[in-house]
Amino acid sequence: MLRDAVTAQMKEAMKGGDKTRVGALRLIMAALKDREIEARGSSAALTPADEMALLAKMVKTRQESLAIYEQAGRTDLVAQERAEIAVINEFLPKQMDEAAVKAAAEAAIAEIGASSVKDMGKVIGALKAKYPGQMDFGKASAIVKGLLSA
Repeated sequence: MLRDAVTAQMKEAMKGGDKTRVGALRLIMAALKDREIEARGSSAALTPADEMALLAKMVKTRQESLAIYEQAGRTDLVAQERAEIAVINEFLPKQMDEAAVKAAAEAAIAEIGASSVKDMGKVIGALKAKYPGQMDFGKASAIVKGLLSA
C-alpha cells in the first residue's frame, strides 16, 4: 500500500536528516489522508489507481508552479519544486514513451472496436483504467484522436 511505503520512506528521511525529502513525503501523506477523508462519505475505498492519479496530479501541479517560479526568477522555489517532483515520481510507475503509448492506444482501439472520433472517450477511459499514472493522458488523447481520424 502506498501509505505504508511513504511512511517507511519518511522514517528513513527523518533518520537521515533530509528535511526537503521529509517535507515532500509529508505532502504526499497529507494528500492521501485528504483523499481518504473524502472517500469516507462514499462507499468506494481508495484504490491504487486513485493513489496514482493523486500523485500524478501532485506532479502536474508542481510542474505548473515550477514554470511560474522560473519565469519570476525564484531559484529558491524552483529548487524546492524540483525536489518535491523527484520524490513524488519515486512512487509513480515508470512513464511510457510515445511508442508504447501508441501501441497501447492501438490495442485499446482494437479491443473496444472503436471506429471514429466519437469513440475517443471510451478508448481514453480504457487506457486510464489499464495504465493509471503511466502515461500523460493529454498526449495520449492526441495520439488516440490521430489514430481514430486516420
